[in-house]
Amino acid sequence: MKKAILFGASGLIGSLLLQELLGDESYAQVIVVVRKDLGIHHPKLKILIGDLRSLPSLKDQLVGDDVFITLGTTKKNTPDEKKYYEVDHDYPVLASTITKENGADTLVLVSAVGPNPDSKIFYIRTKAETERDVASVGFAHTHIFRPSMLMGNRKEKRPLEKFLIGVFRLINPVFVGSLSRFRGIEGTDLAKAMVIAAKKKEAAFNVYEWKEIMGLLQEQR
Repeated sequence: MKKAILFGASGLIGSLLLQELLGDESYAQVIVVVRKDLGIHHPKLKILIGDLRSLPSLKDQLVGDDVFITLGTTKKNTPDEKKYYEVDHDYPVLASTITKENGADTLVLVSAVGPNPDSKIFYIRTKAETERDVASVGFAHTHIFRPSMLMGNRKEKRPLEKFLIGVFRLINPVFVGSLSRFRGIEGTDLAKAMVIAAKKKEAAFNVYEWKEIMGLLQEQR
């Protein structure tokens, strides 16, 4: 039986992914690293309290097989670009490095659609640099997910995002062909696809946009 390690369990995708992992018989234990206790109790769940700076002190406990990273922030919550970069880039890279050194062989990372290292947009450039540096850690299997609009109920109130989700539900069918990667996706679907991907051991490096994510879900049905 395998062990899963999850970083970012308090966010929308992380919380949904946690439920998927706890319900999956393939995993005997699910280790999560969060800044504060989740208030969730489950016989398979092990909660570690930590962040970017305290992560090295938790290294001996970060031993598992499949690593899932759903870390991220927003400009509203983290307006300072240096701190934003620490959350979106430095933390995932450090988490990847530590778990790989401890023997994990599979990494599943949530990125975003359209990453570009040459972009003038800080968010897009950061995502590209995170993908690049996480991939360079050298897991036997790396799975990068690039969703567009994430649809689901968040704990925090985001009125504009709620409005945009409603818009995406209406216009999703318009995105066809090469534009399909911009389709919005339900958070529950993304979480399920990530678990499916972690079990695929064929290729060393994999990228999933909307079409590929839907393909994973179809394989499961």
